[in-house]
Amino acid sequence: MAKKEAKKKEEVRKLFRSKSNRVIAGVCGGIGEYFAVDPVVVRLAWVLFTLLSFGTGILIYIIAWLIIPERK
Repeated sequence: MAKKEAKKKEEVRKLFRSKSNRVIAGVCGGIGEYFAVDPVVVRLAWVLFTLLSFGTGILIYIIAWLIIPERK
């Protein structure tokens, strides 16, 4: 019986682009909300990754922008 109750309490989390924590498209804000991390930390990590990967982060950001749905 405890397993059934635990399954009911588990929420299915979905990744969305943020409407409230957006600078460009809300990708980093949505990732921050999903993992319960400050979006500024996600943005700084993304910029660092972009600089170290010679711009690959920009391409990944654009792909994420297209794939991750916006919160309604």
